[in-house]
Amino acid sequence: MSTASAPLSFVDLSIIIPAYNEEHRIVPTLQAIQRFAAQSPLRIEILVVDDGSKDRTAEVVEAEQARIPGLRLVRQLPNRGKGAAVRLGMLSARGQLRMMHDADGSMPPEEIATLLGAVTSNRAEISIGSRYVDGKAATSQPLYRRLWSRLCNQVIQKTLVPGIIDTQCGFKVFTAEAARDLFGSGRIDGWAFDLEILALARRRGYSIAEIGITWVDDPRSRVNPLSDMWKVMSEAWTIRRNLRSGVYVRPARAIAPGG
Repeated sequence: MSTASAPLSFVDLSIIIPAYNEEHRIVPTLQAIQRFAAQSPLRIEILVVDDGSKDRTAEVVEAEQARIPGLRLVRQLPNRGKGAAVRLGMLSARGQLRMMHDADGSMPPEEIATLLGAVTSNRAEISIGSRYVDGKAATSQPLYRRLWSRLCNQVIQKTLVPGIIDTQCGFKVFTAEAARDLFGSGRIDGWAFDLEILALARRRGYSIAEIGITWVDDPRSRVNPLSDMWKVMSEAWTIRRNLRSGVYVRPARAIAPGG
């Protein structure tokens, strides 16, 4: 089931926010994005995908629709996972550019323009935020989370996406064509969906730019270093097996890179 504010006739940018039990963090994030949107020449929609929340996330977003132009709510029931929520958002979006944006607001809104720059300048079809390039390391992040992230990435670089320093940062921009193609093929519902999308993008010839962003740790993060590492590693092996067995089929309407 979905609800929406008055639809925009044309959308330059869709900002997709997956949300599960985010009633306390979602409003500041929406307000920060709205401040960016109010100063931007782009026509922007904000699409919150409520992934079967058990709290008042949906009600809180619905209340904000009266104050934030272009805010839409899509409800995914039952809870399926972050990957499934982002996939639904990407395929429900209307923007010529489609951005995944974490609900915790750990990236300052001014960095939205930084990420968009690589795509709007035609330097890349996919732009991904990175906490570890251009001297913008996430120094505010707790040591255990930095170690968790780097260990996961060392394994992942050897198996799926060599050369990408930060696969798991929750801020990524896609052209509409790339989003429809890649998310239309995706199968992973959990934490490792980023790996699946980037691995497919590499194999399908999409250009990817990794952009250093300012990033502020939220101590309320739900990442569990042990159980979530195991989930990511398990899903990474599933992706590798899927790639080898040829299970990823391109959507009928997908447009090849450069086509």
